[in-house]
Amino acid sequence: MFRHSIRTLLVGVCALAVASQTGPALALAAPAGAPAQARAARAVGAQTLADLNTAMKGEAFAHASYNLYGTQADREGHPSAGRLFRSTARTELNEHLREAAALAGVVGTNAANLRQAVNGETYEHQVMYRGFAAQARQDGDMKAAELFTEIAADEGRHRDAFRTALTVVTTGHGTVPAPPQANEVAVPAGLPQVHAARTRANLDTAMHGEALAYAKYTLFAAHARQTGNTALARLWEGTAAVELHEHFAGEAVLAGLVRSTRENLRKAITGERAEATTVYPGFARQAAAAGDTAAASFFRGTAADEARHAAAFQAALNRLR
Repeated sequence: MFRHSIRTLLVGVCALAVASQTGPALALAAPAGAPAQARAARAVGAQTLADLNTAMKGEAFAHASYNLYGTQADREGHPSAGRLFRSTARTELNEHLREAAALAGVVGTNAANLRQAVNGETYEHQVMYRGFAAQARQDGDMKAAELFTEIAADEGRHRDAFRTALTVVTTGHGTVPAPPQANEVAVPAGLPQVHAARTRANLDTAMHGEALAYAKYTLFAAHARQTGNTALARLWEGTAAVELHEHFAGEAVLAGLVRSTRENLRKAITGERAEATTVYPGFARQAAAAGDTAAASFFRGTAADEARHAAAFQAALNRLR
């Protein structure tokens, strides 16, 4: 999670809290008209809420990255390492991120979820990706400029679909748009295909955002199904697939995210240890000091899990030698 780029996680929280996203079957009861994040802000302190958002971004990124690392391990003939990466990815998404999302009040009504997504997609379409594309062109990273431009257009289409769905949900008239189809991108091991430090940083920010979008949209899809809106659930699920398998994957190729299994294990160990010894214990202390006892307990438990993950990855690395 934070393992790959703690700095970018912290930088990207504001950009992505706004952005559209989903994850598995987490359904939080939400009174009509009460935005979940606003209720969470009343339930926990501002710093705790910020730390929960940072945690979600890290867990989502770990889930997306570890699945790619698992595929690379399979390619190299290391099936046990592949299984370890994938099982850890499931824990990061289905346990850690979902628990943090519940504490942060991420999931609200279908209308509130759509408004959150519209805001995020609008920011990515109009500001973030267009800005990243312009900077990449200035720095001579034309592949990145082209990808950022394509994704900006996609996010505009996502925004428009969510706006239409919001009208359907709030008025009861019309049809929820059909889900988009992801053009899945394979991510082989390789070095970065960009040269500018600014482009690399922007790719990292973008990947964290797309990973979080996938996680949140999956959560929103589960809520839509639980409320009987299967058409909306399909829209969330299809958009989530685009964010992960097309956008995140395309950015991962340019960023050189995936390396050899040995390198991927070392990177995972470093990140898991940082979370276990520094990041989550620090969050727990801050939450406890603010009186946010449930969040403090979550952070402490997650720190313990990450220590176990680090040990498991270290054992897997030892077996490769």
